[in-house]
Amino acid sequence: MTPVLAPAAQVEPGDTAWVLVCIALVLLMTPGLAFFYAGMVRAKHVLGMIMQSFVAIAVVSVTWVLVGYSLAFDHDAGGGLIGGLGMVGLRDAEVGVPGMDLTIPPLAFVAFQMMFAIITAALISGASADRMRFGSFVTFIAIWSVLVYAPIAHWAWSPEGWLQRLGVLDFAGGTVVEICSGASALALILVLGNRRGWPREMMAPHNLPLTLLGAGLLWFGWLGFNAGSALSAGNLAASAALATHLSGVGGMIGWLAVEKRLTGKATTLGGASGAVAGLVAVTPAAGYLSPLPALALGATAGVVCLFAIRLKFRFRYDDSLDVVAVHYVGGVVGTLFVGLLAAAAVNPAVVHEGLLLGGGPTQLGRQAIGVLAASAFAFGATYAIAWVLRATMGLRVAPDAEAEGLDASQHAESAYEFTATSSLGRVSS
Repeated sequence: MTPVLAPAAQVEPGDTAWVLVCIALVLLMTPGLAFFYAGMVRAKHVLGMIMQSFVAIAVVSVTWVLVGYSLAFDHDAGGGLIGGLGMVGLRDAEVGVPGMDLTIPPLAFVAFQMMFAIITAALISGASADRMRFGSFVTFIAIWSVLVYAPIAHWAWSPEGWLQRLGVLDFAGGTVVEICSGASALALILVLGNRRGWPREMMAPHNLPLTLLGAGLLWFGWLGFNAGSALSAGNLAASAALATHLSGVGGMIGWLAVEKRLTGKATTLGGASGAVAGLVAVTPAAGYLSPLPALALGATAGVVCLFAIRLKFRFRYDDSLDVVAVHYVGGVVGTLFVGLLAAAAVNPAVVHEGLLLGGGPTQLGRQAIGVLAASAFAFGATYAIAWVLRATMGLRVAPDAEAEGLDASQHAESAYEFTATSSLGRVSS
């Protein structure tokens, strides 16, 4: 994030009101993600899918307050790699954010950043769908949010982080949210293993209207996710909001156009997935692109992410809900696109304009470094965490529990209750 600097301790009511609204919008994205994912799994897993997103709200909120925020935004503890422990438990967090002169109360910044940490952890659940134990998921995201998410947030968003100092541009989370969650999802999949029966058995979505509802809530919340990252209510926020919407539009159009050509049908799942791919890709770029480049970015991401789904069948890793194909690949596309079309006219923080605007390859090279660093660290650290948990407490449910479904085996509930009808047409008790 690249906030517009202002005199220290100057709090603007308009900026504060805008960011408070965006806190609510970004929080809404996690229930939206829960519905988006829940519709894509089989009926026997729907509550398990929703529960993993909702529990992420609780677990990551606690880890963020206790230590995550300090590791991400406290004064650097060495080499731009990690923050210190001076703000553990939010001690002195109300005083200010080291290195930033904000026009909003520091605690509003804390809360806004908390919502990013929450949804990033929840995104990973789409890759491990249908087979991960609930207790193991809770433990995993608690550890992961501290050891993986917080360091990358420090790298890219703290003024003292090494990617920030290098000049990598990440407006709202291409490296921190999308690449981090996507690379982590792949690592978790490789340790967890494939669903039993995949890819031999059909595992079709059970409720596409639920998925479309989730996609709509995500799109709505994404405006706060990206435009709120301006951290002020002004031209930059307006530009980011427009770029975000247009990229989502481009993603849907690109995905559906190719899908129609390849299969003869334009599907509702394809429309929702394409929109999300476009929104993912614009996340690092929203504050740096003018409208038409944002539309082109979305269309590019929609097409690339559609083809990226094929990778899981080629390499035989069971990315259940395509987190790697959409979030990782989309995040890479968007992060590199900044190096092609970032414009100083949109955001004065752009020192080196994109390659296609005559700025040379400098920014593109920096963006590539950000992609490689975030990918390698997120994958390696997550693999280690998942391996240790598998060796100690276990990650997967038992085969009979997987066949029964997560709803019954993990939560003793069912998403859908059906009653029998007698021959007289009366509903039996």
